[in-house]
Amino acid sequence: MHSSTSTHLRVASLMVAVVLAAGTFAACGDDDDEGAAPGAATTQGTTTSSGEGVGAEEVGAGVTDYVKYVGGKAGAADNSLDPITIGFVNQQGGANDVGPGATEGAKLAVEYVNKYAGGIDGHPVRLHTCFISTAEEQGQQCGQKMANDKEVDVVGVGAVAVGAQPLNASIGGEKPMVWGVSVNQVDTKNKNGYILFGDSFHILAPWGTFGRDVLKAKSAAVVYPQVPGIIEGANAMVDGLKAAGITVKRVGYEANATDLVGPLAAAGAQSADMIVPQSDAKGCINLAKALEQSGVDAPVVSNPLCLNPLVAKGLGGDVPKWYYGIASSLTADPTDPAAKAMVDAMTKLGAADLAPDPWVPTTMATVLTIVKFMNAVGADKLSSEAIAEQARAFKGPLAFGAPALQCEKYSDAPAVCNDQTKFFKYEGKGKFERASGFVRPPE
Repeated sequence: MHSSTSTHLRVASLMVAVVLAAGTFAACGDDDDEGAAPGAATTQGTTTSSGEGVGAEEVGAGVTDYVKYVGGKAGAADNSLDPITIGFVNQQGGANDVGPGATEGAKLAVEYVNKYAGGIDGHPVRLHTCFISTAEEQGQQCGQKMANDKEVDVVGVGAVAVGAQPLNASIGGEKPMVWGVSVNQVDTKNKNGYILFGDSFHILAPWGTFGRDVLKAKSAAVVYPQVPGIIEGANAMVDGLKAAGITVKRVGYEANATDLVGPLAAAGAQSADMIVPQSDAKGCINLAKALEQSGVDAPVVSNPLCLNPLVAKGLGGDVPKWYYGIASSLTADPTDPAAKAMVDAMTKLGAADLAPDPWVPTTMATVLTIVKFMNAVGADKLSSEAIAEQARAFKGPLAFGAPALQCEKYSDAPAVCNDQTKFFKYEGKGKFERASGFVRPPE
């Protein structure tokens, strides 16, 4: 159960790079941490903008001034004032962590606000962290700690697959919970939850819009391993393609299968206008080999797990030259001012080497947005209710994210605030070409 849940959430993070990390077993712990910046390095990858495509007028959110974005004042926070605490929960310390980098992103946001954006009305910001490693009950422990801490009015959440249900239940809607990318469907039901970058099921539907409007596809072959989580993601893709009027033939294959020529053939890949793999890194390698062996040259539109470094290693040094969907800006895109702003901020903090890990910039943007809500309320008026009111009313633009948001758009998933994705074509050797701006599910 734990393994399939982790697979589900890794698929859910529709960003351009995926960092898989393994750690030693650790119990749920907490501390008050202002965050330390790792060493600096250069960001890899380049992007051109010749691919205009659908949504070209909404290439990025345009957020470039983080001091203005959070409603702060240039300069350092006043350490003589009492600190203001933000809760933060992530899954890390186990063998199947989904996004351990989320914690680094949260710490970087706090460091940036305290050094350069004046804190919250001058008050320094600190994190009260709690980590889930391997057990469901740790989600309950973290939830209880956040619920019982009177200094915590809002809880940021990273990549939590294990323990998500008891985490949500323990907080019980009493305090707003804010995600960047949600990796568990239970999060979407939280009526006092706000998933700023979206969840996998709603940001996979735009595959249909992209296929219809950019690729001009009439037919699609969808292939995927029969693994819980991945199956549901494939369902979301198929629904989006069908809603766009694209004829779909889907084939699921055994999770341990290595020769995927047969599944591709059964899905009609030889004659399809687009190929849609929904897979983990291992499957990406096998699919790329099968496509080459079969001589299929139709465009492939993948989730970004196929950009995993393990895929490059398995294919001789580079990842497949496919299209990839992304629910955020791309740090390797120098044509996007919002991406440049994020890289510049991370470089300023000595953490540019973390930019390729999607969980770092998206979580940094998420915590910056929480600070934005808190500044709007005011340090002397902070309460869970007031912060939730700001979150509920937030329409964007989102730093490093979509130009416009709408929380509570979906009655069956009220916490989802974004359903937009944009697409890039990978040209090889770290070069991406933007193929669209942010696009929504087909109407």
